[in-house]
Amino acid sequence: MILPLFPIWLIDFAGSSLMIIFSFLCVHLAMRLFNQDRENAVWIYFLWITSALAVFAISRGVGHVVKDLLIMSGRKDIWTILQPYSGAFNTMTFVLVASITLFFERVWQINQTILRDKQALQDSHGQILYLNRHLEDLVMERTRELRKSENKYRRIFESSRDMILVTDQDGQILEINPAGTDLLGFSKEKVENNACSFKHFFLRQEIWDRIVEELLAKGYVSDLETELIGPEGNVIHVLLSGSVECLLPDNGDTFDVVQTTDHHDVKEFFHFLVKDITRRRAMEQQLLQADKLASIGQLAAGVAHEINNPLNIILGYTQFLIKHESEGTDRYEDLRTIEKHVRACKNIVADLLSFSRSTRTRKQQIDLHECIKEVINVISQQFELDQVRISTEFDSRVPTMILDGGKIKQVFMNLFMNAKHAIGKDGLITVKTLYDQDAGQVEVRVEDTGCGIEPQNLSRIFDPFFTTKETGKGTGLGLSVSYGIIKEHGGEIKVESEPGKGSVFIVSLPVNQ
Repeated sequence: MILPLFPIWLIDFAGSSLMIIFSFLCVHLAMRLFNQDRENAVWIYFLWITSALAVFAISRGVGHVVKDLLIMSGRKDIWTILQPYSGAFNTMTFVLVASITLFFERVWQINQTILRDKQALQDSHGQILYLNRHLEDLVMERTRELRKSENKYRRIFESSRDMILVTDQDGQILEINPAGTDLLGFSKEKVENNACSFKHFFLRQEIWDRIVEELLAKGYVSDLETELIGPEGNVIHVLLSGSVECLLPDNGDTFDVVQTTDHHDVKEFFHFLVKDITRRRAMEQQLLQADKLASIGQLAAGVAHEINNPLNIILGYTQFLIKHESEGTDRYEDLRTIEKHVRACKNIVADLLSFSRSTRTRKQQIDLHECIKEVINVISQQFELDQVRISTEFDSRVPTMILDGGKIKQVFMNLFMNAKHAIGKDGLITVKTLYDQDAGQVEVRVEDTGCGIEPQNLSRIFDPFFTTKETGKGTGLGLSVSYGIIKEHGGEIKVESEPGKGSVFIVSLPVNQ
């Protein structure tokens, strides 16, 4: 059975016609999108690809329509001749579609580059417009920022406690801050009149020559200790650091010192930061002196041990002779004089041993309040004769503590006796205790209404052999020994005093040590 071909031809004809119609509709839509944004690469590609597909649809659809018409009219031989040309044309149009698709990747990259450049140009254009519109405001704002920055660094320059100065290569001071004029002792007007040379303030002129040589060679000097001459001819120990600024006189450009060999007529300016370390050097000398005192203490301990035994023998034999001598005789008085001075020597030996901290510390659980009361009971009668009263304000929360009772009593004995000496007659000594549970410490304050301590002596009262008492009334070891004892217990001792208003000695001791 042979089916009729008319329905197939009809469908083929209708399909080919619709393909052509739809392709032109796509071209029309692509053209509308392209006209909206002619620089959009997507719409360009869409127009190209729809146009190529429209050509392919025309080639394919017309070929099918012509084929159907020729076959229906009995002219199949003509179609046989045209068929290869139709297929070749279809192939070429399909190749065109594929080529457009492959070529579009490169077009897309170029388009993205163009868009970025366009955006950059638009941004630059916008910035230029903004600058043109706000140029005056921007200049004023930048001027304010520069003024603010200049004021900031000017304040640093002016308020620095260290000397900051700028000199030329010959040492002429071009600019200096107030700390520098105070340290060297000249006026700002003298600098403005170019009448000051920094190199003249060096104690040794060869140091300045060495500094200049090092600055020109390396570009900087760091932490050089040297001596300057002060306004009263005194020696000032300083720590000096410096750097070089090289300046071209024609345009004012600055550059690193190592580049100066490539330029002529270059001016070098030296920037210095000078720190006064005179007090630090003095403290170092004090520490050195303290080391010497420590050595003396060790020597004293050895000497004390060596002479302690002979002193005991002399004292024993003297007391033995006194027992067999009648009172009132010259021999008896001579023996009493020997005994007195031997005992004085033993007291000095005991102080030397305490100062050198060579005595053993025996800690045990004690009641600090009872310890202080025992000292007060011993001295109360003597103090009452001079109308010196002792008042106590004890904190009941203070627990028992691990201390060397004998040495702690020695500390408070020294503090009470010093307070008594400062009061003289008719005064009050107040002893207060305070327990700081959070810190785990007990604070004992010994306040007196005496004459106080001069400010220049406050920093020296714990120094060995330093005393404000009259000759023969003190060895200067009491407070230094007390200081050592408190340190052995892990505590601190300090003093607050004002001349004419009394003193307060503050002893801080850890509860558990």
